[in-house]
Amino acid sequence: MTIASNSDLITACQNWLFGRTDLAARVPEFITLFEAKANRNLLCRQMECRVVATVDMTSIEPEILALPSDFHSMRRVRVISPIPQEGSGAPSKPRLKYATGAQIDDIRQRHQTPGCPVWFTIFGNEIEVFPDPDIAYQIEMIYRNYIPPLGGTNATNWLLGIAPDAYLYGTLMEAAPYLHEDERIQVWSSGVSAAFEELNQLSKEATYNAGPLVVRRKGRGYS
Repeated sequence: MTIASNSDLITACQNWLFGRTDLAARVPEFITLFEAKANRNLLCRQMECRVVATVDMTSIEPEILALPSDFHSMRRVRVISPIPQEGSGAPSKPRLKYATGAQIDDIRQRHQTPGCPVWFTIFGNEIEVFPDPDIAYQIEMIYRNYIPPLGGTNATNWLLGIAPDAYLYGTLMEAAPYLHEDERIQVWSSGVSAAFEELNQLSKEATYNAGPLVVRRKGRGYS
């Protein structure tokens, strides 16, 4: 059968568990447990998204911005507006550099003049930039978000669409302890691990193998 939706997945799990229709109420719990593991192990490009936040100059702490509610991990932060004037020496849409909270504090002790952010750090559900903004800059964040959980209004998601095997094996892996089938845990776990490894590898190939490396005529490195 095709596994293209949450209901398909529940039916498939029941079929693989020898038609245990009495598990219908439990399977969504097993799916949730699998999704928690997937969020900790997958680093796929499908998890990446973009958001733009505007510095609030009316705040007593304009250097503090809220992270998106579905934030998983950061990929890139940069200032996209206003764009520095040509000839100013500043790069267009400058990318912010990461520093720890302690490093930001040390830098702030030496340089306290507000300006265009250069550094950022993350703590809790917030991002701090430095120097403290002098105007309402727009900050672009490219980040990984969590996998949209199946159930409710989410009949499907991108992971079920490209890797129904991962969802099926992962749900069965979580069901095994409940059914006291400890001998099956390793079987399903191997399938999940293989799926995670392949998905992460495909993501790397899609990101870094977009084209051949070309030797630059001037300077060092590749483009």
